[in-house]
Amino acid sequence: MTTHIVAYLYIEHPDMIAAYRTRAVDALAKHGGKVVQVAAGPLKLEGQIDAPTQAVIAAFPDREAALAWYNDPDLEETHALRTGAGSSNIILF
Repeated sequence: MTTHIVAYLYIEHPDMIAAYRTRAVDALAKHGGKVVQVAAGPLKLEGQIDAPTQAVIAAFPDREAALAWYNDPDLEETHALRTGAGSSNIILF
């Protein structure tokens, strides 16, 4: 069953997130994932969290593929660009 992740990015270093974007599509594709939507400056309608700088929805063939993407040691440098760009919350559902 298709599984999605939602990533809330709070970007402090735009140069690092730009470098991440150049690698992100291939990193997702390695595990059958693809970007569904990217929103720069999403609007918070309700809740306790701060609105992120950017929000991303990505789809994977299944939960195992999403976890394989997240835990892939070959993608450590790619994920480090995202985490080094600021803080993030990634939710799998």
